[in-house]
Amino acid sequence: MKKIGTLGKDKSVSTSDSVTEISKVAVTAFSITACLIGIWAVACMVAGISNSGGPITLISNLFKTIFG
Repeated sequence: MKKIGTLGKDKSVSTSDSVTEISKVAVTAFSITACLIGIWAVACMVAGISNSGGPITLISNLFKTIFG
């Protein structure tokens, strides 16, 4: 073990510390990805509403498309 700092405390890196750090990185990556997908979904809904002429028209066009 290496002594780090001026107090002479022992500091070692264990396997569980590495696994914990990898898990933190993975959770952060998944969270960022989920946020980006959510932002993209909101942008698509805003574009659909603006292209159809409003939210009511968007919903009515959706039902017209599904049911013919």
